[in-house]
Amino acid sequence: MKALNPLNHRLASLLSWVTFPIYAALGIWVRGRSLRLSPAPGPRSGQFGIGAAAMRILTIGDSSAAAVGIEHTSGAMAPQIAEKLHTRTGKPVSWHISGHNSATAANIRDIIVPNLAPASYTHIFVMLGTNDIKNFHTGKRWCKEFGGLLYALRTRFPEAKIYWHQAIDMQKVPALPKFLATMMNWRRVIINGRGAQLCVERGAVVVPPVENITSAGFCRDGFHASDAGYNEWSVHMVEHFDFEPRTTPAAAPFV
Repeated sequence: MKALNPLNHRLASLLSWVTFPIYAALGIWVRGRSLRLSPAPGPRSGQFGIGAAAMRILTIGDSSAAAVGIEHTSGAMAPQIAEKLHTRTGKPVSWHISGHNSATAANIRDIIVPNLAPASYTHIFVMLGTNDIKNFHTGKRWCKEFGGLLYALRTRFPEAKIYWHQAIDMQKVPALPKFLATMMNWRRVIINGRGAQLCVERGAVVVPPVENITSAGFCRDGFHASDAGYNEWSVHMVEHFDFEPRTTPAAAPFV
């Protein structure tokens, strides 16, 4: 993983703030024309295989975790990842969805994590960042809120491995006009770079963004993933999956 280039960060921040009035006008225009889709109906938990689950998957985050854009939760990221892991290993794999439309890092940290039912998840996939980009959250705010979220998840689920998928190239999102996508990509430089640093510092795995995205990977709103998109995304996540159990560092001897 490449270290965050401070020059790129400063330039991205400068360019995005200089063009903010254009961004705001374009954003309002696009929002007014966009389809408003609900999270997919269907069960929020399940399991592949019989017996005690060897791996327990949680996907938590924004509309991408909630499977907005498809007809049923069977195509959501959590069951897709669980099914692929079950197929690969032959072991029982359980899954749970905690996805929330328009959620930001602060929403997940302050509202969702404290209200999750107790569970011994082995792997947690954090799916957010796009709304923080869209809402023009600063690098400082993102560090505080996303960094706090990583601390909250690590404290609540100390044995779980945590994964965060970086935001994709906004130029590949059909619903976004090219210039608006360019401006969002300037913010993406900040979110992806700072987020990667926080993951390294706080014991999470950074998953690079899916690259080979086509229009078939998006649903009818041109913004959220389609069934094919969630499938491709889950394949990408499994490619970065670590099958070894997490080991908690031994405590330093008391002197």
